[in-house]
Amino acid sequence: MERAKRRLAAIMCADVAHYSRLMEQDEDGTLNRLKTYRSIMSSLTARHSGRIVNTWGDAVIVEFSSVIEAVQCAVEIQNELSHKNAELPDATRMEFRIGLNLGDIMIEGDDIYGDGVNVAARLQELAPKGGIMLSQSVYDQVRTKLALGFEPLGPKQVKNVSEPVQTFSVRLGGRNSPETAGSEEDDLQDTAEPNSNGNWEKDTQTVANGFEQARRWIRSQPRRVQSCVFMIGFFFVLNLLTSGLSTLWFVWPSLPFGMMLVWHLIAGRRGDKLPIHPHRPD
Repeated sequence: MERAKRRLAAIMCADVAHYSRLMEQDEDGTLNRLKTYRSIMSSLTARHSGRIVNTWGDAVIVEFSSVIEAVQCAVEIQNELSHKNAELPDATRMEFRIGLNLGDIMIEGDDIYGDGVNVAARLQELAPKGGIMLSQSVYDQVRTKLALGFEPLGPKQVKNVSEPVQTFSVRLGGRNSPETAGSEEDDLQDTAEPNSNGNWEKDTQTVANGFEQARRWIRSQPRRVQSCVFMIGFFFVLNLLTSGLSTLWFVWPSLPFGMMLVWHLIAGRRGDKLPIHPHRPD
């Protein structure tokens, strides 16, 4: 019996997230989009010297001789498909999940088998929609050679693999942070996420700086100005506690204090600028 040939290869497995739901909603439209997206993937695969091994169902298996080319191809695929999806309504977008592994494979004709392929398929199941999941073997080869961000997600126990698999998520344009992914059930529970932690922290810092500047200004003012600001603030808080913002009655009791504040800030400063004449002796 002839022994199967073996070789080391980078394997990319990809499939469509919540594909069955898309088919249920629109079979013809989903199939046409799948053909279009596969054509894009085929073109990018050829550009990176990859070989498409299988395209059963909504899945795609690709073999690469270079792990760097495999990762670059996966990134370009996700970026290109992201642009295509941006033109579509949310309900009809077709998002792929990609898993990449570097391992020993068996070759029989045009097909490939072995743990190297199995791990790549399990990583694909763990990947977020529109994202890329790498094994430790892939990460070790590309982490210092590609200008990409990587998020270590720790060891994952996957089906039909005895040892836990170390996993790494690729950051794509800052949007591919770790998230729960992988199962069809999870895909049905899409939830809106905040725009980004960075934007939230920036807005919070801006507000804090504004309060600090206001506090410093008030502390530098005379006592009568501080009293006016305090009374206006008191009436405003009382307004919020009693009527909310539906009726802004605080303006009327605050009016005298506001006029005093304006008088001090405008007329008072003008008075301070008047020249002081020295006293003339009689």
